[in-house]
Amino acid sequence: MTPTAGTPVRVGIVVGSDSDLPVMQEAGRVLADFGVPYELTIASAHRSPDRVERYVAEAEGRGIQVLIAGAGAAAHLAGAIAARTALPVIGVPLPGGALGGLDALLSTVQMPAGVPVATVAIGGARNAALLAVQILGVAEPALRERYRGYQTKLAAQVEEKAARIASSEAGMVPPREAR
Repeated sequence: MTPTAGTPVRVGIVVGSDSDLPVMQEAGRVLADFGVPYELTIASAHRSPDRVERYVAEAEGRGIQVLIAGAGAAAHLAGAIAARTALPVIGVPLPGGALGGLDALLSTVQMPAGVPVATVAIGGARNAALLAVQILGVAEPALRERYRGYQTKLAAQVEEKAARIASSEAGMVPPREAR
């Protein structure tokens, strides 16, 4: 979501490679649905460390309040960003490679003491954006209420699906009573 004039970007999404875009664009879609201005850029902790350094150094001054970093394989991007900022950083380990993303998960979640990175599931760009919305919602009641509306919508979807199953030919088996 390109912010309108005078509306600063609030969330920065950084990906290590253009091959990460298909997964990480989902975070952008979620943020756009909530009306949160964001930007998406490519910066590699290993191939363009100076670009990462510049981006992080300028982020807070430009109004960014949360950073989301998605990377696979060595997945050092979220940690490299977190080491350079006081802003909350959410890491998204990306699937792929010989271990299917497990290596990315472990290297994103296993940060040293003093350098926190909130980490979501492998490929969890959607949850990363939702966590960013929750973080921003702490100081913005209207955004927090939109998030509550989202939760209500999820619950209604489950109820609808449960009702559909209950009315189907197979029916739904009621849970056993405690003996």
